[in-house]
Amino acid sequence: MRIRLIYPKWPKLEHQTEWHLPPHGPVVFAACVPPEHDLKFTDENIDPVDLNERPDLVCISMMLTCQTPRGYELGDHFRAQGVPVIFGGISTMLHAEETAQHADAVFLGEAEGRFAGVLADLQAGKLKKLYDYLETPAPVESVGTARRSILKRELYNYRGMQMVDLVHASRGCRFNCYPCCVRYLGGRSFRPRPIDQVVAEVESIPNNRLFFVDNSLAQNKQWEIDLFRALAPLKRSIISHPIEDDLDVLKAASDAGAWYIYQAVFDTSQYIRDRVKRYKDHGIAVEGTILLGLDEHDEDYVKRLVDFLLEIELDLAEFTVLTPFPHTRTWDDYQKEGRILHTDWKRYTAGEVVFKPAKMSIDKLQELYHYAWNTFYKDEPHALKMGRVLKRAMRREEKWGTKDRFNPKADDAKKFGKAIAR
Repeated sequence: MRIRLIYPKWPKLEHQTEWHLPPHGPVVFAACVPPEHDLKFTDENIDPVDLNERPDLVCISMMLTCQTPRGYELGDHFRAQGVPVIFGGISTMLHAEETAQHADAVFLGEAEGRFAGVLADLQAGKLKKLYDYLETPAPVESVGTARRSILKRELYNYRGMQMVDLVHASRGCRFNCYPCCVRYLGGRSFRPRPIDQVVAEVESIPNNRLFFVDNSLAQNKQWEIDLFRALAPLKRSIISHPIEDDLDVLKAASDAGAWYIYQAVFDTSQYIRDRVKRYKDHGIAVEGTILLGLDEHDEDYVKRLVDFLLEIELDLAEFTVLTPFPHTRTWDDYQKEGRILHTDWKRYTAGEVVFKPAKMSIDKLQELYHYAWNTFYKDEPHALKMGRVLKRAMRREEKWGTKDRFNPKADDAKKFGKAIAR
């Protein structure tokens, strides 16, 4: 069977430096497709979809809510040509009923050990409209190495520099954060993959820069230490979401090559100040992820928060507007309170206010979102701050003998190298 897997494009945040990472969901899904099928992949963010193609099946993988309008367009197009279409991925799970209107089948949940059965149904003319495995996660031991061979790796670079590969060491999350939908998608049980399987997957990835996209590695202290100690001999440069604020964990992470952490900054407390300092003391750069528009936020609070971020010398900051995605507690509360303005999913980018704030007007919160970006990056633009952080990582890679492979055909690579050397 000839299968075309598509990852739809989506609108990017206007303040961020634009680059594209190889997507995680599609390569994990691709590993669940039996090898006898001819699978080809298109990431529409870097490569146009061939609308004239007539494969035997189109699979559309959607991660973000703001991807869904384009995903629906693609689904409608191929179905009109007589090509069956199956949707899956995070935002398919969040918008299942709506997505079903544009699909021959909707797949919900984890695909390991299951998607071969879907293909068998299709070939037998018995394709079901819904395959729902949300409440029955696949055994975590069944999660194999992602199928990264489907990627056009040469297209994932920033000014000639190879971007990170995405990998995960666990599924599920024991936390239940107010704006987050992970409790619905992956459950509240932390499910770590066997460490030897994670190490084997990392060894299979030719890129020396990796991003562990687990919701949070700060789930089990001993598991974190064991994971980082097992990764240390591989000498990879590691980015991740938060890790335990513990000296033993931080040392193990640093020894393993952790150099960049995404850390939620949710207040101006001494706890946050100390946590950021401990990361940096271990040579780990910190990008703060800052959510604006919670019910306790007013104009003064947001401005004080931005001042605090500059004071603690965050390496970078990513500001987003609280967005009530379906199947979050935020969505449930705001629906009941009549505070959701619309469901134009293309505008659910986390860069636009789509609800009624509690302590300010809609326009004021939107203004403060731009204020936060502009103020934090007033003296040093986002691209330059990012370049300085990358330069530190490159120095360690040179020391380890794992220097980044530049694209010799990219003129911008030399320009970028000169820029971050300043």
